[in-house]
Amino acid sequence: MKRFIGFIQKEFYHILRDKRSLFILFGMPIVQVLLFGFAITNEINNVDIAILDHSKDATTKEIIDKIAASKYFSIKQFIDHEAAIEPAFKKGQIKAVLNFEEDFSKKLISGNKATIQILTDATDPNTANTISTYTASILQNYQQELNKGIALSYQIVPKTRLAYNPELKSVFMFVPGVMTVILMLVSAMMTSISITREKELGTMEILLVSPLKPLQVIIGKVVPYILLAVINAIVIILLSIFVFRMPVQGSLFLLGAESLLFIINALSLGILISTISASQQTAMMVSLMGLMLPVILLSGFIFPISSMPIPLQLISNIIPAKWFIIILKGIMLKGVGMAYVWKETLILIGMTLLFITISTKKYKIRLE
Repeated sequence: MKRFIGFIQKEFYHILRDKRSLFILFGMPIVQVLLFGFAITNEINNVDIAILDHSKDATTKEIIDKIAASKYFSIKQFIDHEAAIEPAFKKGQIKAVLNFEEDFSKKLISGNKATIQILTDATDPNTANTISTYTASILQNYQQELNKGIALSYQIVPKTRLAYNPELKSVFMFVPGVMTVILMLVSAMMTSISITREKELGTMEILLVSPLKPLQVIIGKVVPYILLAVINAIVIILLSIFVFRMPVQGSLFLLGAESLLFIINALSLGILISTISASQQTAMMVSLMGLMLPVILLSGFIFPISSMPIPLQLISNIIPAKWFIIILKGIMLKGVGMAYVWKETLILIGMTLLFITISTKKYKIRLE
């Protein structure tokens, strides 16, 4: 029995000395609980909206103030004409527009009925539905307050219009997200495992002392995976067009170029993972656990980023998948060009260069 107890104590000592095991045992569950608790929500908070007020009277001002006072919406801008709505949507500045008809107060008093158009960006069907429901609820509360003590009640009629996805097909949201997840996980994981395998076998050091520069070695390792990932992207796009009837409103050439950029970004992230991984098992675990949860939860794939706590919103900015999903939805559903996605493109380029630079320096330092 003493030997058995001693063996158990030895195993405990091994686990306690292994920081990676401790992190997996205690750190990952805590991270997962926090992420799932804060990120997974169907509610909306501080969603950016715009106001198009044709009437500009006391009643519309009261309604706008009531909407602004709620925690659900943040009035990003006031629009002067309807032609400015579509550019605002394409730039991703807003998720909805409240359009007050002309002579709103007069029609409400004289005809006991006035109309507000709720125009939402339905590239994310769940968020569009929630915005419409919350806005209608706020208008109903205002209407009840307005009708207190009045024999002939006033009626405010919300009319909802869904832009880019009028049928609210959920596949329009899932195809860009699934494409992002597949390209990120497959590219990063396969690259990190491939390079870590060389390190395990001891052949990486041989490659690094060869006449080839470290950057050339790394590029040579990832080129085959670039081609395989490009084939993956083509298959996904073809399936989305011909099987799921997903529209591609923008340029196919731009879509392909942005997909290639994201693939290179994911591969460079895989190279970075390989620099901190001593074994293939570690590389696989870091790729799956370190990338899957953030990509699914913090990229805006399923849950709106604006509804998350501020720290998670800041963290989401360093996740490449967030920017690629914005690009995909913009090109495929909104038909935007480079003029609308240049910022996201530059961010992906910057991240890619940063990953490659760090990885190359790591391998140089390790060799020295």
